[in-house]
Amino acid sequence: MKPSLIRMHQLYLYVVLLTLALSSIAAKADPLPSWNETETKTAIINFVKSVTNSEADTFVPQEDRIAVFDNDGTLWAEKPVYFQFMFAIDRLQAMADEDPSVLSSDVLKAAARNDMETVVQSGKAGLLEIVAATHSNLSVDAFQAEAGDWLASATHPDTGMVYSDMIFQPMLELLSYLRDEGFTTYIVSGGGVHFIRAFSESAYNVPSNQVIGSTGKSHYEVMDGKPTVMKDPGIAFIDDKEGKPVAIDTHIGKRPILAGGNSDGDFQMLEWTTAGEGPRLGLIVHHTDSEREWAYDRESHIGTLDRGLDEAEQRGWVVIDMAADWEQVWPQSP
Repeated sequence: MKPSLIRMHQLYLYVVLLTLALSSIAAKADPLPSWNETETKTAIINFVKSVTNSEADTFVPQEDRIAVFDNDGTLWAEKPVYFQFMFAIDRLQAMADEDPSVLSSDVLKAAARNDMETVVQSGKAGLLEIVAATHSNLSVDAFQAEAGDWLASATHPDTGMVYSDMIFQPMLELLSYLRDEGFTTYIVSGGGVHFIRAFSESAYNVPSNQVIGSTGKSHYEVMDGKPTVMKDPGIAFIDDKEGKPVAIDTHIGKRPILAGGNSDGDFQMLEWTTAGEGPRLGLIVHHTDSEREWAYDRESHIGTLDRGLDEAEQRGWVVIDMAADWEQVWPQSP
């Protein structure tokens, strides 16, 4: 063999060996690098391995590897109030600047002047009134465009971060890891479905058809020759507590094998998911980190975690201790 051919052959072998080595390194790479090496991380990885091992009794076919996650407090932050409500307040103030007559009640006037104490005292009825005023009488497309712009530009009052940056890096890694292992990931949230769809793909790589949320009333009409779905005042379905299993059954048609949440509003979703046959995993994000995020559970007015904390161990659910289990919280953290 000519020396030039020998060198080419050697180079070819080198490239092949290097490729195999890199592939081996990639295969062994940590799928959850922002998680500390704790029992929590081990439990998650062991579960994924158990359902993806085709030779194990615990193997789950890819079409049945369905994972559902709450959004507020699970995939991103939720303090001091749900971010969608912050969007509603900002939108109400902008609407009032153009037409003060939209402030037709005491609670709307209070919201427009950032009187959160009065708004909170108004209870659920007041919150629904604010949502009705700010989430209706416009098309779904226009609403989602406005929500997307707000998420990319508005800043959080405490952290100064843009809202779209306040997602949890460890949960982003978990979503990606699950998809790499053949899972289909869904968001199942008490938040408005159109609000979450405005950012779910860019933030979580979850397409809009894999987002399940609370829905307002709407109707179809042709406006200026263009077929349009319009948002109307009123709530059609609240995707919270008992509503979550119902919504999953309606939209997905299968019981998930993994569910993640952070509050008692997610209890029934985890309960229903883990009650199925075969391997199941329930995850609860416990907010224990007052330095990097917020610490809250039983007494919180947002994201209350009481029953879930009491019953997690007996139900075999994994409680994620944010302070202990997460090396990093935000994507931009050092």
